[in-house]
Amino acid sequence: MDVFTRSIRGWHLSRRLDQELTVSALRRALAQRCPQIHHSDQGVQYAANAYVTLLQAHGVQISMAAVGDPTQNGYAERLIRTIKEEDVYLSEYEDFTDASQQMGRFLEDVYMHKRIHSALGYLTPAEFEAAYWNQAAQPATNTRT
Repeated sequence: MDVFTRSIRGWHLSRRLDQELTVSALRRALAQRCPQIHHSDQGVQYAANAYVTLLQAHGVQISMAAVGDPTQNGYAERLIRTIKEEDVYLSEYEDFTDASQQMGRFLEDVYMHKRIHSALGYLTPAEFEAAYWNQAAQPATNTRT
């Protein structure tokens, strides 16, 4: 998650909690944007050589929460809660493939384009990001006379 825009940059669903899960999600994220800082908890999948090497290869500064302190990763914790409450608990997946497809639809369609966020001025992540880049593309005005 990009914490400035609340946009989901990369995600992956797997049957195993291993480095391939997080490396796949990271590759998706880096294909969209390259962050200056990457923050995570200290799970072994985030400290795995392949994951760290990929971040370093893109010049990303690595930040990790203190051991056992979920308050330092509140954005991720809140996102997982949102996914559970607004998709997982309300769905009856037929199988793993269906779960992956429905979760993808939720993240890409609902979360990014329909779900407003108070922290973003009641815009969706897609709307907020588009407004930011539109404003950034505007030429600076000279206020001196």
